[in-house]
Amino acid sequence: MPVARIKIISRNVKDAISIAGQIVEIAKTLNIKFKGPIPLPTRRYKITTRKTPCGDGSHTYERWEMRIHKLLVQIDGSDQALRQVMRIPVPDTVQIEMSLS
Repeated sequence: MPVARIKIISRNVKDAISIAGQIVEIAKTLNIKFKGPIPLPTRRYKITTRKTPCGDGSHTYERWEMRIHKLLVQIDGSDQALRQVMRIPVPDTVQIEMSLS
């Protein structure tokens, strides 16, 4: 039986965890083997800029950071389970990548 690997990518941790929870609940109700949600390393993008664009004034800086959170869920690839996973309403802040192997 093929295994579906579902990678959930989001800037908001709560959204990613809620989507992963919904996928796990689908697997539990259909009695399908699953692993996860497995947290993958969080990407941190940092940008430091000067507050004054002209260069005059005090030497003050602003520091900005964006974090990208990833979760991995593996489920057995039955047709019924994958159809239900595809019907989950996904917010705009979340991306889902699915691969079968």
